[in-house]
Amino acid sequence: MSVDVEAYYRRYGPQVLRRCRFLLRDEEQAVDAMHDVFVQLLRYQSALKDAGPSSLLHQIATRVCLNRLRGAKRRPEDRDDELVLKIAASGDTEARTAARGLLDRLFGRVPASSRDIAVLHLVDGMTLEETAREVGLSVSGVRKRLRALSAVLQELEAA
Repeated sequence: MSVDVEAYYRRYGPQVLRRCRFLLRDEEQAVDAMHDVFVQLLRYQSALKDAGPSSLLHQIATRVCLNRLRGAKRRPEDRDDELVLKIAASGDTEARTAARGLLDRLFGRVPASSRDIAVLHLVDGMTLEETAREVGLSVSGVRKRLRALSAVLQELEAA
């Protein structure tokens, strides 16, 4: 059973566009990225199941936008863009590496869905209710996952 991409576009298009705007911070690029998300959905629609479309589209949108940002880093459009990217990329490399290592260890010890919950609630600023709806859990289930993440993080920091 394939998904109805047109119905998804009508229903979830605004949500996908908000995500793209948040990540790209540029209206034109966000609209292009949103369309790329639905092109990918069209490309793979026969292999997809009609379960959790909101989460799926959120993941695809995030991936599309991050790929665009990575691509922009590799080939800045002009010298000003290149300077901005150098400034954005500068910083404490050792601290970023340590943080990445800690996150890798943290997310290696919990279900992948806990990572999604953490991103939706802590990074994207969704409420517990919105997060629960997005991942198909109850609010108490989301709270439980966040508490478990916090406990694992405290354990890792203590080690």
